[in-house]
Amino acid sequence: MNYLRFLFILFLSSLLYNGQAQTPNTFSLSQAIDYALLHNNTVVNAQIDEEIYRHKVQEYQGIGMPQINASSTLQDYLDVPVMLLPNFIEGPLYGILYQNGLISSMPQQSGSGRFPVKFLTKYNLTGSIDASQLIFDGQFFVGLQAQRAVLALSGKNVTRTRIEATVSVSKAYYGALLAKKQLELLQANTDRFKKLHDDTRVLYENGFVEKLDFDRVSVTYTNLLTEQEKVERLVNISLMALKFQMGMDVNSPIELTDTIRDDDFEQILQSGTINPQSRIEYQIVQTQVHLYQLDKKRNTFAYLPSLVAFGSYGYQATGDTFNFFKKPDYGFVNGSYQKIDRWYPTAMVGLKLSVPLFDGLQKHRRWQQASLNMQKSENDLMNLTNAIQLEANSSKIVLTNATANLKNQKRNMELAESVYNTSKIKYEQGIGSSLEMINAQTDLKTAQTNYLTALYDATVAKIDYQKSTGLIKP
Repeated sequence: MNYLRFLFILFLSSLLYNGQAQTPNTFSLSQAIDYALLHNNTVVNAQIDEEIYRHKVQEYQGIGMPQINASSTLQDYLDVPVMLLPNFIEGPLYGILYQNGLISSMPQQSGSGRFPVKFLTKYNLTGSIDASQLIFDGQFFVGLQAQRAVLALSGKNVTRTRIEATVSVSKAYYGALLAKKQLELLQANTDRFKKLHDDTRVLYENGFVEKLDFDRVSVTYTNLLTEQEKVERLVNISLMALKFQMGMDVNSPIELTDTIRDDDFEQILQSGTINPQSRIEYQIVQTQVHLYQLDKKRNTFAYLPSLVAFGSYGYQATGDTFNFFKKPDYGFVNGSYQKIDRWYPTAMVGLKLSVPLFDGLQKHRRWQQASLNMQKSENDLMNLTNAIQLEANSSKIVLTNATANLKNQKRNMELAESVYNTSKIKYEQGIGSSLEMINAQTDLKTAQTNYLTALYDATVAKIDYQKSTGLIKP
């Protein structure tokens, strides 16, 4: 009994889980954009790059902080080095013996007048802590400004990526809405024509219409069903493209809550103004100009001296036996009994001033390169200004033409719908032909498709115009 109850609970749990797993995620356009800004792979990587540059700036800042290192060295002389010293013992010794009459004459000194000695011990062990602090280096401080400018540039790249993701998601979202709207209109036409097809079948079976009329209606109805299947697949592909732009699993179910509709495009044309400095692309190139200015300044500061403070503190132990870590010995030193040290402290501090004198004109050549790069970036900025103005004017013309075309296509659709309704009434009353009815249906479907295409084109043109004038913000 308990086993059957367990299976029943498990079955209910699986049903609930499957029902929850298949629940589609609903997104408005703004929600889809927000989701993409958090999950789109390009946006996420751009944000990671910004974080990487932030750590690089912190790494570079470490150059100006105290540098502290600990080190230890052990030396074991397998053969202790020998040094030759002047023979300062033999001469004075014989001189004293001669003066006291202990020898009759001064003997001639032997050899080269030098004798070998071994000053070093077999074992030498040292341990120290070294520290240094950069006090002044013009290149470092200018380089720190450049690193911060690079960090600002990476932030602008994130902004540009977010804007591009917003544009891509918006276009994909409206593309999916267009496909869904096409499917809805096609479904309505198919349902409407299905009634006509069924009515014509009844009339044909009762001998009120010819077989040719029924065949024409059947062919048109079959073509509508075939086209409906194509549009259904197009809707699925459009939704998958949207989910890809959002950074979402393309196999996850999704539902769109917004609708594609006529917008006040003329009002949008009035609200946009051409301001190149509001474009993130302009700000990026402007930052690049600033970076080359800093590079030129850095190479100028390379002619200035640099100053570094340093210090070291440690201990050194020497001996002919390796007994540095044993307990200290005691003995008579200078007539008194005391501890004999094995470790001796050593400490020093200092300043290092480096003054560049001549490097084969390398710094001057780097300064010239930075000047030329800055000139190139200034030319790029000027060219980008013209390109932005051209893009804004072109997108304004495209939006104006798309708005005019949308109005015309809307009137054509309304007219085609009126013609279709009239043809349908005439056909049902027996005063119109099936060919006239089919042509009216075809014209209506074409007009609806043209209207939706024009609506999508106008919506995309609006997005491009807003992007070109800097109105789209991430």
